[in-house]
Amino acid sequence: MDILLQYGIPALIAVVCLIVGFFSGVTYRKKVGEAEIGSAEEKAKSIVEDAQKLAETKKKEALLEAKEEILQNRNEVEKELKERRAEVSRLERKVAQKEESLERKHEAADRKEEALNKKMKENTAAAEEIERLKQQELSVLEQIAQLTVAEAKSELISKIEDDAKLEAAKRVIEIEQQLREEAEAKAKNIITLAIQRLSADMVSETTVSVVNLPNDEMKGRIIGREGRNIRTIETMTGVDLIIDDMPEAITLSCFDPIRREVARLALEKLITDGRIHPARIEEMVEKSRREVDAVIKQAGERAVFEVGIHGINAEMVRLLGRLKFRTSYGQNVLNHSIEVALLSGMIADELGADPVIAKRAGLLHDIGKALTQEVEGSHVQLGVDIARKYKENREIIHAIEAHHGDVEPQTITALIVDAADDISAARPGARREDLENYIKRLQKLEEIANSFPGVEKSFAIQAGREIRIMVKPEEVSDERMVLVAKDIVKKIESDLEYPGQIKINIIRESRAVDYAK
Repeated sequence: MDILLQYGIPALIAVVCLIVGFFSGVTYRKKVGEAEIGSAEEKAKSIVEDAQKLAETKKKEALLEAKEEILQNRNEVEKELKERRAEVSRLERKVAQKEESLERKHEAADRKEEALNKKMKENTAAAEEIERLKQQELSVLEQIAQLTVAEAKSELISKIEDDAKLEAAKRVIEIEQQLREEAEAKAKNIITLAIQRLSADMVSETTVSVVNLPNDEMKGRIIGREGRNIRTIETMTGVDLIIDDMPEAITLSCFDPIRREVARLALEKLITDGRIHPARIEEMVEKSRREVDAVIKQAGERAVFEVGIHGINAEMVRLLGRLKFRTSYGQNVLNHSIEVALLSGMIADELGADPVIAKRAGLLHDIGKALTQEVEGSHVQLGVDIARKYKENREIIHAIEAHHGDVEPQTITALIVDAADDISAARPGARREDLENYIKRLQKLEEIANSFPGVEKSFAIQAGREIRIMVKPEEVSDERMVLVAKDIVKKIESDLEYPGQIKINIIRESRAVDYAK
């Protein structure tokens, strides 16, 4: 108890003090808190008032801006509305105008439709009238022409077909002409190439031979006593000996060149030997015949070798050799045959044909001329018979038969040989008759050119394919040269016949000459 009293009173006092202190602190803190709360409330009130004032200001500004924007939008809307109303009014007026226009057009269309209906009725009536008149006319025409409508249609269709066929024929002729011109140009090119590649000499042959004598006394020995020597020579050879006033020469005349060659060789041997009598003459003539036969064989073999063909029968080779002594219009037939063979081979190469067949046909095309003086018949038929006898190719036989147009050419080889034959025979200088015509043509060409005023001189060149004309510069100007050329061309075309074309080349030259002294 004492302990409790000793230690409990102070503790109680401490607790009381603590409680009193606590409540004192609480009271103080309450007062301080109330003071702070009051200050915060005043501050918050002030802030709220400021915020309310600011909000009022912002509100007024926002209201003002909204009013202004609303006013502006209203103005814009009113303006747009006004414009749209104006546009609507304009469109309404336009629509009204279109409606009026459509109404007018509709009225016009109605009037036109009425007029059209009226015209259609009139046309229908007119058509019925026309049909009635047509039927009447058809009846009258049928009575006059004694043809029904079907017959008239048939005749009309037939006439139209004839007209169409005529037009088609004209068109075919035009196409053929065009193709012919193109073919002619290509043929000229091929022939020109063949001629350029082949350049052969051609010597004109004659039907007489001249034998030179050492002196005129030999003529008497050749004639012999009472003419027995000359009679023997003429009998053995079949050649006429012409002994005239020609000094130291005797002329042998015969259309058979082989006989003439035998007589020439025999006579030359007799003159060289000096012993001239009938027995010696017979010996020399026989010897000369053997020599001529050898020459004939060699000539045939040379021709075959030169052309480059093989397998020809020996008798045909001999007949080819005989052509060495055969002439046609002064042209040696063997040389002509060789030339035709070479030309045929070249043309066949250009055309894609068989050059071997073409050359063989070209070489044999005139082989019948080897027998024309011994056997009756044309050289074409004789050549065909010879080719058939020695089993030549059918194409070669046909080429021989067709090269002078006796039959229509059916193969390209026949056409080639025909063309090559014409080229070889027709070129200037190949044959005597054509040479004369060629010279006359050149002379006539120069005469035509020289007949024009202002022409100083003219020269026909290039085998008559060109004429060069020198004009006087003081009489023919550069401009007039063209007219002169055209006049000369017209004159040549009207007055002269010539193959191909002729180039007119006019030359005008002005010279200035002076002398230094």
